[in-house]
Amino acid sequence: MQEIVDRLTHSDPAADVVRRLLLPYLNHAATMYESGYATSDDIDAAMRFGCGYPVGPLALADAIGAQALVTGLDKLYAETGDEVHQPASVLTTQAADGTTFASAAAGDVPVPQLRHEISRVGVVGTGTMASGIVEVFAKAGYDVTVIGRSDDKIAGVVAAITKSLDKAVSRGKLDEDGKATVLARLTGATERSALADADLVVEAIAEDLDVKLELFADLDAIAKPGAILATTTSSLSINACAAATKRPQDVIGMHFFNPAAVMKLVEVVTADETSEEVDETVRALCLAIGKHPVSCGDRAGFIVNALLFPYLNDAIKLSEAGVASVEEIDEALRSTQLPMGPFQLLDVVGNDVSLAIQRSLVSTFGHAGWQPARTLEQKVAEGKLGRKTGEGFHTY
Repeated sequence: MQEIVDRLTHSDPAADVVRRLLLPYLNHAATMYESGYATSDDIDAAMRFGCGYPVGPLALADAIGAQALVTGLDKLYAETGDEVHQPASVLTTQAADGTTFASAAAGDVPVPQLRHEISRVGVVGTGTMASGIVEVFAKAGYDVTVIGRSDDKIAGVVAAITKSLDKAVSRGKLDEDGKATVLARLTGATERSALADADLVVEAIAEDLDVKLELFADLDAIAKPGAILATTTSSLSINACAAATKRPQDVIGMHFFNPAAVMKLVEVVTADETSEEVDETVRALCLAIGKHPVSCGDRAGFIVNALLFPYLNDAIKLSEAGVASVEEIDEALRSTQLPMGPFQLLDVVGNDVSLAIQRSLVSTFGHAGWQPARTLEQKVAEGKLGRKTGEGFHTY
């Protein structure tokens, strides 16, 4: 953490880049907390576990100090006139009375308990995310039924999990008997009716709302009473999925991060009618499968994407303004111990995905300053999507 604080207090060009990008990010996190959307602990955990950041934004805000943040944001706001640079009122209050996010934290939070019995899990989908989720549940001791469009698709899931388990065996983290036990927990089917006895069904299909709505309507007719229906969507409405069923109280979001078998974070997203018992059960289940759950409501971007993508978009606009080059911005942010510079991360995520998320954030929040950067739109139009196409902001 000290490296980041030190960079923010320097007076060189790289430190100016860091300030211009991190101060709005910290302000946005403070605004998210102030609105009651998520707790300070969950906001910090989301960015640490979801992005691999060394420290969460509100813990970093405490380390920098509210007065220093307000001063820096006031200066930035005077330069830009952008409303998102105006200091959050919680920061001005903290600067005045000396409180911190840590001092306002709730303290010990009760450990969530399973309010529904979960023994058999169904996963709909056969892509990379679905395969990872299947692996996570099977390794944690749950029987898993995988639903795919064909036997070949299901075989692909089993092959991907087998390859992952073989790596674990080669590293001494698993033996052959353990591998066989995990694989024995898997069942494949091409008919959704095989989910009739599942206690939890997790959909991990295409990010297409119409496709998801059709699936949830079908699951409503198939799944037994009390079964929890979860979506892994990162950008679509969970309320809409819930409305496609006659059991909205049983519908919830479980936003895993890719690769699901490795990343610890799950954003547990409640819809308007999600029951408290389902919410608590899913959070407890996340802990049972070795994940870290954070709680939030059904809103574009949830926690991680809502904080991450405006920062990435700001980095592009900083380059467009000639403040620093793509390489200089990446280097400046890496010097704060972030795992990647913003342009490296954009290329990993995919510029098409980044553009879609940024547009959804603008649609939800309406901030003019969050309009997608011109260069981002241009990269997507040219098919320069990042690592997956061999060229984005960098060439691979």
